[in-house]
Amino acid sequence: MTDLSMTLSFYMEHADSISPEKKVIGKLFIVATPIGNMEDITLRALRVLSEVDLIAAEDTRHTGKLLKHHKIDAHLISCHEHNEQKRSDELIDQLKRGQNIALVSNAGTPSVSDPGYRLIHKSISEGIEVIPIPGVSAAIAALSVSGLPTDSFIFIGFAPRKHGKRQTLFHNLSKEIRTLIFYESPRRLLNLVEDLFINLGERRAVLAREITKLHEEFIRGNLSQIKNHIKLKEEIKGECTLIVEGLTCEIQISEDHIQQEIYHAMDQPGEKLSGVVKKIAQHYGISRKRVYDIALKLKKIKKQTKDIFH
Repeated sequence: MTDLSMTLSFYMEHADSISPEKKVIGKLFIVATPIGNMEDITLRALRVLSEVDLIAAEDTRHTGKLLKHHKIDAHLISCHEHNEQKRSDELIDQLKRGQNIALVSNAGTPSVSDPGYRLIHKSISEGIEVIPIPGVSAAIAALSVSGLPTDSFIFIGFAPRKHGKRQTLFHNLSKEIRTLIFYESPRRLLNLVEDLFINLGERRAVLAREITKLHEEFIRGNLSQIKNHIKLKEEIKGECTLIVEGLTCEIQISEDHIQQEIYHAMDQPGEKLSGVVKKIAQHYGISRKRVYDIALKLKKIKKQTKDIFH
């Protein structure tokens, strides 16, 4: 056999192993897990978690309890907000080597107000297949039983903590007609409700707490009622989802109408601007800030009018 024929024979025998087209790349599964009740997980999710080579978890101890409950033995590695940037490169390297990986957060769907976005974004840019394994979501679970419109909604997640960004967001949301969905920690919940009341005015809302867990609670009413309920509690515990009514026709009071109300109220003896603003805001279920801004504009117009005629 000639050297050429030997070379051709070798390539034919080993074509599968050396051909770049045949290189196997792993898949990244985005697996939704329970937000409380261990039974709230799909059969498909359980199968995927038991079959993958590696599970990247927000908290390995937390996920370990879930796996133990469902009798799944798996290799776990951490992937949380503090190490996701570095870990993503390591996980993509594993995927390129042919390993299948499942990404899970502590509860609900990864990357939805949870770690995962960076890894998913990088995987897609590297041509790695990303597969959703859908399941429970606190936002959708709370919305489904809220009694507020579900045909159109906007998921906000956690509101910004910085004052400027926070106020800009709430100002923009005051004109939003879709149902609003917020996540918030128990210790900052009262601040969220108070800020929404100031900027959006009185709105129907539902506070969902500890969804699917033993102490599940749904508090329904107006924002002011929910605010008072929180104040009466010694301590708020658990994950909280707040559903707030969007701007409705009933809430859309014209600026001209509010100006007339201010004119009329200020004509009454002993009335102060702060008291007038409070009364009008409460009466129409709109924000004090909106009424106050209109009052200041009105005051400026009256001053300019006086300057013209004097």
